Amino acid sequence: MSVTWYECKVKYRKTHDTGEQKLTTETYLLDAISFTEAEARINEEMAAYTSEEFLITNIKVANLAEVHPFENSDRWFKSKVSLIALDENSGKEKKSNMYMLVQANDVKEAYENSTKAMENTMGDYTIPAIAESPIIDVFPYFSGEEESVEERHTAKTSETSEEEVLDESELV
Repeated sequence: MSVTWYECKVKYRKTHDTGEQKLTTETYLLDAISFTEAEARINEEMAAYTSEEFLITNIKVANLAEVHPFENSDRWFKSKVSLIALDENSGKEKKSNMYMLVQANDVKEAYENSTKAMENTMGDYTIPAIAESPIIDVFPYFSGEEESVEERHTAKTSETSEEEVLDESELV
């Protein structure tokens, strides 16, 4: 089961350090099962974040394969990763692109964090582009106890594997 990330744009009146209030539109990222859940979750998150009225101006599916937060980082960067595979029929290299969001303080650190995120990749890859993202914050899904998206996916996969083992043992 893959995670679907939604970009939500929210417009609200923000009070700046100078005390001046200004109408601001910010982009947030969250994972959800549907647009309806994404809207409900961004309403919940923003209600906790601001006491001002806000308007959700846009919700769209984000073209992201993975999201990697890193401690002591304050900005989000979108990394384009080209996975390289050899086409056995033609003998040519074939590239397929994926995008991931990494947290970092600058582009150099974003490249290093993208490389760290790709450490366990068996195949060859390149990182042809990194750009700062307009995303202000990421709200991953947590159910009850705090677990990451990867832990949720791993738990779901292991439950399925245990069920398959039980089914096979019943056949014997």
